[in-house]
Amino acid sequence: MSTWIAIAGVSLSTFLLRASFVVFVDPHRFPHWFRQALKFVPPSVLAAIVAPGLLMADGRLDLSVANPRLLAGLVAIVATVHVRNAVAAIATGMATLWALQWALARFA
Repeated sequence: MSTWIAIAGVSLSTFLLRASFVVFVDPHRFPHWFRQALKFVPPSVLAAIVAPGLLMADGRLDLSVANPRLLAGLVAIVATVHVRNAVAAIATGMATLWALQWALARFA
């Protein structure tokens, strides 16, 4: 029972901390440099989530050509730069990943 109380307490404190930042603070009172820096938060969070999946294989760093996730990620990055469409980049990256996984399983 005490575990659930701890989970509820941590959840409530996290929610209140985040809500207080949104509810009680006027975003226009932040310095200009801070508001400019906030624009980089979503891309950096996304990169932090995606990078381990691309660079790690079996729990260790794998920068080799045999890592299909890394190659598919690079293809998706190139597609994103050229197409400027997130859905097309995701579709290109996934198609590349599936093709590489199929080829590595078939020919390895």
